[in-house]
Amino acid sequence: MATILVINPNSTESMTRVIDEACAPLRMPGGPTIESATLKEGPPGIETQQHVDGLIPPLVSFVRKNEERYAAFVIACYSDPGLFSVREVTRKPVLGIAECGILTALTLGQKFGVIAILRQSIARHLRYVAALGVSERLAAELPVEIPVVELSNEEKTFRRMVEVGKALRQQHGADVVVMGCAGMARHRRPLETTLGVPVIDPTQAAVAMAIGAVQAQIV
Repeated sequence: MATILVINPNSTESMTRVIDEACAPLRMPGGPTIESATLKEGPPGIETQQHVDGLIPPLVSFVRKNEERYAAFVIACYSDPGLFSVREVTRKPVLGIAECGILTALTLGQKFGVIAILRQSIARHLRYVAALGVSERLAAELPVEIPVVELSNEEKTFRRMVEVGKALRQQHGADVVVMGCAGMARHRRPLETTLGVPVIDPTQAAVAMAIGAVQAQIV
């Protein structure tokens, strides 16, 4: 049975559990096994460009060591750290949740909005959106201003996500919303119900694409 590995590049185990829970609807009879893992060398939260850049060597090493065991890899951080470097060391599919979340959003609406964790993350994300060539489809990206390690405060996090999501929809014209952090996963359904527009959990988007690649034997 083929197995997909979803890697949490930060060292916060509670985040890995949230990521693993998000994969539950995608575990199905006859489909690939989906496992999750924590990159112990990562920072507690990935919030700066230095954090992102520093993850390249340990991510490359981690995938190299585990390449034979897995059919595909998902990097579960919205900055897609090390994505291109990891792709250089394996022929297996390697998917980043930001790229997959954005591409999925483009199939569901004309203008997508992103809920970021911190304002300082937005410039980094905008550079990536520009590199993907889809800046014209971005309505806006707005922050909840809650650090990664504090996302476990579910009531506070959801309240802020609703406020930001409403601003993206009502003030910026977003007709689909992407959650800009893997740690937001458990809020997808209630947020979608509240906002009345599709809400994308980027980890689910990436894992769904990984399943498609593995099942179709795309290498």
